[in-house]
Amino acid sequence: MKSMVGKAAVAAVFALAANAASAEVTVNFVNPEKFADLPLGDWERKKVLEDLAAYFKKLGADMPAGQDLAIEVYNVDLAGQEVRGNRAGGDMRVREGKNDWPLIELQYSVVSNGQVIDNGTAQISDVAYMQRMMKRAYEMDELRFEKRMIQEWFKKTILKKS
Repeated sequence: MKSMVGKAAVAAVFALAANAASAEVTVNFVNPEKFADLPLGDWERKKVLEDLAAYFKKLGADMPAGQDLAIEVYNVDLAGQEVRGNRAGGDMRVREGKNDWPLIELQYSVVSNGQVIDNGTAQISDVAYMQRMMKRAYEMDELRFEKRMIQEWFKKTILKKS
């Protein structure tokens, strides 16, 4: 019994050490009140920004240990357009796939051991967002188009250079 407890304690220490060594991702939204297209309701705007920040952080788990990523978001234009609704559910986002593609403008910096190893600006967009296949897991996610676009940029820009 003592050996089982001891093994569990050692495993927990290794798990904490691995977690401490993983990348830290910080996301800062600069003047979000000026962003091109976010939901009109305050709580909805807040939720969208929190979800986007959480997604960047989730992707950061794939970065090499010891690297940190700082992201400054300067603009968000969600896929589709917000249409004021008269229904009980409030406003509605309509996506037509014409000139309503998602766009995020940001600056990023990757730091390792206190040294900047990569930085730059990016204007991430997906003009053909409605014509591309979507993973079934994302079908009900309101930010599915933005998340796919962010993931592709992250893999191509951040992970390739790591």
